[in-house]
Amino acid sequence: MVRPGLNQPNQAHPQGDGNNKAGIQPNIPTGIPVNDQTQKRWNSDLFDCMNDSENAVITCIVPCVTLGQIAEIVDEGATTCAIGGLMYGAMFLTALPLPCVYSAMFRAKIRNKYGLPDAPAPDWLTHLICGPCALCQEYRELKHRGFDPKIGWALNVQAQQQEMMAPPTGQQMMG
Repeated sequence: MVRPGLNQPNQAHPQGDGNNKAGIQPNIPTGIPVNDQTQKRWNSDLFDCMNDSENAVITCIVPCVTLGQIAEIVDEGATTCAIGGLMYGAMFLTALPLPCVYSAMFRAKIRNKYGLPDAPAPDWLTHLICGPCALCQEYRELKHRGFDPKIGWALNVQAQQQEMMAPPTGQQMMG
């Protein structure tokens, strides 16, 4: 099986626990060590929010929706969009900086999977100072990697499987 956004055969995921809702054993690369000189870059900058204006507006109004979508993709279905969003929203109601710690956890997972730098600041600080921008950047990164966070983990995997099973076009029988 090939994962959305990747063209590699299926392998066991070292970070997964196998309890994802879709029953899929994913193949997300664990990334490059942070101190590696060949470190990759984020697909877009932190303040490129308007590159996806629909997501920017949703994130500005209800950031828990975007966080839930990110959480479901990053946790490969183990955390549903609803649970991730509700947890973030419940933490947001406290006067504590808990939401930025929770959301920074998913940013760190994205960075580790794709070998991205801890920039422009540490994950927790990025989310504390620029939370909505960080969520938008993570959402755009997942889209760049071939995921559609709006449809969730299971439908992303299903769409990729259907794409793989589609017969090649333009072939003819020769005989």
